[in-house]
Amino acid sequence: MNQIDDIDRRILLELDVDPRMTVLALSERTGLARGTIQARLERFRTEGFLRLSSTLVPPAALGRGLHATVAAELDQHQLDATVEALRRIPEVLECHAPAGDIDLLCHVVARDPDDLYRVAEEIRLCPGITRTSTSVYLREVIGYRVRPLLRQGLARPTRSGRPARG
Repeated sequence: MNQIDDIDRRILLELDVDPRMTVLALSERTGLARGTIQARLERFRTEGFLRLSSTLVPPAALGRGLHATVAAELDQHQLDATVEALRRIPEVLECHAPAGDIDLLCHVVARDPDDLYRVAEEIRLCPGITRTSTSVYLREVIGYRVRPLLRQGLARPTRSGRPARG
């Protein structure tokens, strides 16, 4: 994936405010030509800069307001089969392979504690998983965000009129 530049950041910051903003509106808000906007948006799509729209839907709106992490230890020889089985569990929102003693960390959602037990059991029964541990999230204190990262890298003009990083 290529690095993004200041023009990309300006467009992405506006899309963060309204992901459905039209090319014309983006052009007006950023001061960039519509052709530039269209070319950048196409590049974002082809290079995977934008997440799927479904990630904007809060799981609570789908009746899954309970969040948890299920940590899994597994037989490394079965990693591909494990990941494929985890993909088939709708409540697994994302899964990461961290460094350390834990092999996989799955962010999951459920309706209630009983439903979380069911989801954790589905994960435990996936091929290759030897042990799991579940931690319930009590509340979200900082939601998923990239806006501060986009702003941090945006060049700001200095007194001399030249861009400054920071």
